[in-house]
Amino acid sequence: MNYIKFKGNLLRKYRSKPIENSNTNKEEPLSSDLKKNIERISTELGNSDDLVIRKINLGGKERFKAVIFFIDGIVEDAAVHKVVEALLHEGDSSSIQRVLQLYPEITEPLIHNVLEISEASEVIEMDTLFHQLLTGNALLLMDGINTAISIGVEGWEKRSVEEPQSQTVVKGPRDGFTEDFRTNTSLIRRRIKSPDLWIDSVVVGRVTKTKVGIAYIKGIVNDKIVDEVHERIERINIDSILESGNIEELIEDQTLTPFPTINNSERPDTISAGILEGRVAIIVDGSPFVLLVPALITDFFQSAEDYYQRADIATLIRVIRYVAFFIALLGPSIYIAILTFHQEMVPTPLLISIAAQREGVPFPAFIEALLMEVTFEILREAGIRMPRAVGQAMSIVGALVLGTAAVEAGFVSSAMVIVVAITAISNFVLPAINMAISVRMIRFIIMIGAAAFGLFGIIVCIILFVLHLCSLRSFGVPYTAPMAPFVKEDQKDAIFRLPKWALLTRPRLISQQNNVREKTMSRMQPKA
Repeated sequence: MNYIKFKGNLLRKYRSKPIENSNTNKEEPLSSDLKKNIERISTELGNSDDLVIRKINLGGKERFKAVIFFIDGIVEDAAVHKVVEALLHEGDSSSIQRVLQLYPEITEPLIHNVLEISEASEVIEMDTLFHQLLTGNALLLMDGINTAISIGVEGWEKRSVEEPQSQTVVKGPRDGFTEDFRTNTSLIRRRIKSPDLWIDSVVVGRVTKTKVGIAYIKGIVNDKIVDEVHERIERINIDSILESGNIEELIEDQTLTPFPTINNSERPDTISAGILEGRVAIIVDGSPFVLLVPALITDFFQSAEDYYQRADIATLIRVIRYVAFFIALLGPSIYIAILTFHQEMVPTPLLISIAAQREGVPFPAFIEALLMEVTFEILREAGIRMPRAVGQAMSIVGALVLGTAAVEAGFVSSAMVIVVAITAISNFVLPAINMAISVRMIRFIIMIGAAAFGLFGIIVCIILFVLHLCSLRSFGVPYTAPMAPFVKEDQKDAIFRLPKWALLTRPRLISQQNNVREKTMSRMQPKA
């Protein structure tokens, strides 16, 4: 794809600067002296209270001394007990007795013949040992052996699969992603049972060592996009990644834009549908929000429920969303422009009514709208941050009480309260919260243009934002596709949605191979 280029702006250059790592001395081999290894691990972890050191004698033989390290709270106690029991077993027919005869080449026979754990591997470097230990594995070290065994006994507390809170639907699946990496990959695997679904994993963050998964379908995805995702993630040189939003901010094409250029969702069906279109999913351990790239502006007006309803119903709902988008963006600005510069555009009876309401209001229309918009934004943010039991009630009651009190006090007119309320409601119609926030920011800029130049200022602001949108790219793909550039065959699922049997191809600019979804070109007809 010709569009794909890694932009070397100043921020990206700063991110890729090599930073000195104070822990480079960890990249050294393990010692064959068990006592030295114990002292080294304890010292590096600051003799932490949750570090458990369990000394054992392999097979009951005193000369085969060993130690099991694990972090209390992130391992499954039953699995650790099972491992210890297998290593301490003293029966004549025990596998451990036969394994000890192979000393000193003991690690591989232990893994294959004794440990009844699905995940077990050898560790020869101290850096790898700490990474395995702090991700929930138990480490078995033996005296006289410079190799440790990492045993998969992860078992920390995690949230169960629940209905997504930010992307609810009336009709559709109710499961959502959690903070556990493996749970999230399994939710995707459950929907796409294909060997072509590949999930690559990398570790990002020098301190947090956060696991990041890159999921795509081989044969459908554009390989250049996969390479670009790998390149951008591997160029991240930072000490901590705590949420997918950290990754999003570091790998997006353009940082100086109010519009989101990377999509995210906590719904497995939405992410699976995006992967089936040829997109790449980025799963971050510890975050219930999975990133999806590349993203188009039309994606932020679509909901998972659009594909679970009939095409005519889904199309109607989408049109309502676009109408709500323009109301949320331009509502207060048009009101300000008309009252300030273009009163002749309003019917005379309505103009007289508005003038009567504004009698006694000491502020011009722009200040009046600005006060109300800022007040509603404060109420909205307060409702989110307050406890859930009282947050919604406070925001609704606060808006009603403040609006009524402001009108009675003569600070604002009733018409302005109605305009701001409709604008706020329209903003909630947008299914993507990140696009809704962008609209809220842009609205203030257009209000300034309307107050200064009227409808001409609004038109100039719209032209500037359209030009800015056309300049954006999401991992090399034009942000405004399939409208600009205009792709005729992709219009079937942009503003309108055609029936399922008519969605024959995947988006052309996203998936440039294996574009055909259906082999048949006509829908089934009922038998006579």
